[in-house]
Amino acid sequence: MRTLFGAIADDFTGATDLAGLLARSGVRVSLRIGVPAEPPTDTAAFEVIALKSRTAPVADALQETRAALGWLQAAGAQRFFWKYCSTFDSTPEGNIGPVAEMLMDALGVDQTIYCPAFPENGRSIFMGNLFVGQQPLAESPMKDHPLTPMRDSNLMRLLEPQVTRPVGLADRLTVAKGAEALRARLGALKEQGVAHVVVDAVANNDLFEIADACRDMVLLTGGSAVAMPLPKAYLRDGTLEADAARFDVPALDSQAVVLSGSCSAMTNKQVAAYRLLGRPSYQLDPLALAQKGAGDALDWLAGQDLSKSPLIYATAKPDSVKAAQEMLGVAEAGKIIEQALADCAVAARDAGARRFVVAGGETSGAVTKALAADQLDVGPEIAPGVPWCFCQSAGQQIALTLKSGNFGDEMFFTEALDKL
Repeated sequence: MRTLFGAIADDFTGATDLAGLLARSGVRVSLRIGVPAEPPTDTAAFEVIALKSRTAPVADALQETRAALGWLQAAGAQRFFWKYCSTFDSTPEGNIGPVAEMLMDALGVDQTIYCPAFPENGRSIFMGNLFVGQQPLAESPMKDHPLTPMRDSNLMRLLEPQVTRPVGLADRLTVAKGAEALRARLGALKEQGVAHVVVDAVANNDLFEIADACRDMVLLTGGSAVAMPLPKAYLRDGTLEADAARFDVPALDSQAVVLSGSCSAMTNKQVAAYRLLGRPSYQLDPLALAQKGAGDALDWLAGQDLSKSPLIYATAKPDSVKAAQEMLGVAEAGKIIEQALADCAVAARDAGARRFVVAGGETSGAVTKALAADQLDVGPEIAPGVPWCFCQSAGQQIALTLKSGNFGDEMFFTEALDKL
């Protein structure tokens, strides 16, 4: 099928988040892990390419995104979406703004929007300020993120150092008046030369108004939720054919493993809740891994009954994470954990695991790469923005869910396994 909509995400969990929300429409959504090496074949109406570029050097992020754009254009995509985190994770140098401007230039567009709101998961934007629940972004746990600490809540101030063209705002008062009012505001800002427009959203209904107002724009940017209404909007106006292909979920054996590398506040709660249920668990120590490798963890895993869905985790409190980073360096500490969890994923698959619950963006990237999971079909949603995905790995059909750190409730791991 010819692709209509092509999305590029800056990390793997963000890509599954977006793919899951698009799949609510029932239309087949295909998730590619990295830019495919082969030309497009057997593509879906909605194609999502997951990159690992969120914290990459700006030049590398631009290069990867440009390659992803080229593949999506070759697949026939006519609408494009640049997906980043709902907490706008970036540094003053990028990569959100530079990538957006590169895409604008490549597609020949002179204006786009920025809307990382995800009301179902407590992310809202009011007067250009991003809130996580009831907390401004800069007062939320994101202020202590080990790679992208967010110390300002105002999206315009965060974006301005990253771009070369003017930044403006379409506030909630405009959005609340409906799609026509928002279109008029965007048009007025365009006449003023404003290329980058932050758009407020505090409730799901706002997302539908934004999607309606912006559905004809060639390029949109934001979190996953603002793209959620687009499939049905395209079906209504005939842009997407009503008989677009669907996806049927396969039956799988129940052996499973849970792999957690995220150190977010919610993932800490999820690990604690899962362990309280008496599930077998093993905590990775980055300092021990640096000295001895993952052998002890692999030996432990080899002795587990995979029908009990054992947990292997590096999830820890911020002070523990900081201590390990001071000893090993931020990048090295992360790399050691990712490699260990990737090794455990392969060992679990080879021992019969067919269901993999993975927490953390960097961890998800390492695990999917190790499992050679480069194309996934998107299935049922477990929690808002977190679906089960299905693919082949070493000749076996497997299911993966790739959870962004703060997504899901405390019982997410159990709920994920119960979903299938």
